[in-house]
Amino acid sequence: MYKDFSLSAITAGFLAVLISYSGPLVIFFQAAQNAHVSPDMMASWVWAISIGAGVSGIVLSWWLKVPVVTAWSAPGTALLVTLFPHISLEQAVGAYLVAAVVILGIGTSGYFDKLMHAILKGIASAMMAGILFQFGVGTFQAVKTMPAITFGMIAVYLLFRRLLPRYCLVVLLIASLAMAVAFKGVSLAGVGLHLASPVFIRPEWTWGATLSLALPLVLVSVTGQFLPGMAILRSAGYSTPARPIIMVTSLASIGAAFFGGITVVIAAITAALCTGKDAHEDARKRYVAGIANGVFYLVGGCFAGTIILFFAALPKELIAVLAGLALVGAISGSLAGAMQEADHREASVITFLATASGMGFWGLGSAFWGVVLGAVAYLLLHKRWSAPAQSV
Repeated sequence: MYKDFSLSAITAGFLAVLISYSGPLVIFFQAAQNAHVSPDMMASWVWAISIGAGVSGIVLSWWLKVPVVTAWSAPGTALLVTLFPHISLEQAVGAYLVAAVVILGIGTSGYFDKLMHAILKGIASAMMAGILFQFGVGTFQAVKTMPAITFGMIAVYLLFRRLLPRYCLVVLLIASLAMAVAFKGVSLAGVGLHLASPVFIRPEWTWGATLSLALPLVLVSVTGQFLPGMAILRSAGYSTPARPIIMVTSLASIGAAFFGGITVVIAAITAALCTGKDAHEDARKRYVAGIANGVFYLVGGCFAGTIILFFAALPKELIAVLAGLALVGAISGSLAGAMQEADHREASVITFLATASGMGFWGLGSAFWGVVLGAVAYLLLHKRWSAPAQSV
């Protein structure tokens, strides 16, 4: 690993954690407010999801030598916002455990791998592009609220993408923090070091929590996280099977659940930062980014209170610009992959549009429907159907 070490990979891992804490964590805060939990309990939640994601990411990246980035289920967290306080925290933990066991069964059965092999690469790339599209657009939408910082960050990105492409994201991160201090008056003076204390929660199983939280959590985790997450690995050239990834993350989910942590899954959005050329030119050495991502999660979990205060001090618009620019390479690569095969183009465009639209139907996310509609379009437009044999 020492020979494969690179600053760009470490930076990619850190940025993935940065975006996770500054984006999906906001939904977690809202769910905690609805559940009326104490700050100590909230810190325990953050500790649990961070440790679960960190340990599973390090183990998988080291074991498989692939940049496996794990996180908590963002769509699943959104479910909590609608369910609290109608279910108790103990019932939610029971539902977490049920969901983890069901997902573990799906992973060990091998059915998920069969589903992934059936998805065309062009359609998978189009789905990834559709997922990342909103982040790219968010870069330019931030001009409305902070034009100086936005244009300044774009200029820094373009300049150092030309001069120092491998360390472009490092410079961009430093420059963005400097501009936030200069133009927005951001101050980190109130951020201190505070170790998190995990709080054990005794699970309670009920049919209501199982039907309203556990089963929908399985559905959104598989279709909204594992499906696009594995597609990102495939589009980056990694043929790693889903079985070991689902097994390790499910086991991590079981451990995290007892301290309030929701299901641990493979990351979909932030994974693109660690699987592309920005992490390292050599795809065989990008696994370091996955390990770095896990290490930063472990640090963030130990200092959950500090991390919360730090990211709360940064403007949300700045994080949006940073995320969008960091994902430009991944977006362009996905679009290129979607358009590469002539027979896939129309189906890929349909997949991209459906996924980028954010549509939802029957409780399933746009990533799932993008793949389904794209596959149907390919079958109808380009699949050769054999003519029935004529009788003599």
